[in-house]
Amino acid sequence: MYRPAAFAEADLGALDALLAGDNFITLTTVHDGTPVVSHLPVLYRRDGERVELRGHWARPNPQARHSGRALAIVHGPHAYVSPGWYPDKEAAARVPTWNYAVAHLEGELQTFDDEPSLAALVDELSNQHEAAVGSDWRFEPERDDHRSQLRGIVGFRLAVDRVTLKFKLSQNHPKANRVAVADRLDALDTDSNRAVAALMRARFAP
Repeated sequence: MYRPAAFAEADLGALDALLAGDNFITLTTVHDGTPVVSHLPVLYRRDGERVELRGHWARPNPQARHSGRALAIVHGPHAYVSPGWYPDKEAAARVPTWNYAVAHLEGELQTFDDEPSLAALVDELSNQHEAAVGSDWRFEPERDDHRSQLRGIVGFRLAVDRVTLKFKLSQNHPKANRVAVADRLDALDTDSNRAVAALMRARFAP
């Protein structure tokens, strides 16, 4: 990933926040020289610098037969930035851009399909997301019809050994420009724009 020094983020707490906000990732592997991509919800765990993702594919997904090196992309909030918002737009001949936060997680991909591990994965994922939407469906391991559904999926673990965080939030601009952009994004009043504005303000110099 192209990552100018101004946009490099080193704090793994920023990764925690990205995945707490949205744990739907893009998972990429390569088979016979061809990239293979899936879009999946995952469970995230970090212990110090040790990071692990767990999730599952539908069993017919070709990627469910892959292992080895893989790349998971975590998509944070993003927003268009108009050059008209900068106080120095004329003097500096500013141009349009896009602000965003993203993480690339590289590591070794391992698959599993034993019933206890799949049941635990589905239970944890569904509990997390059911609570988020105020619903109460749960995986019931005592039910044969629930357990039988596990035969339709393959689980994976991604043991992450390289984390690359890029937070492109106008850090290469004077503070007056950053303040003006954050204010305009807030005024647009959408979740993604407000989230980018909040990330920008968290990085303002004192």
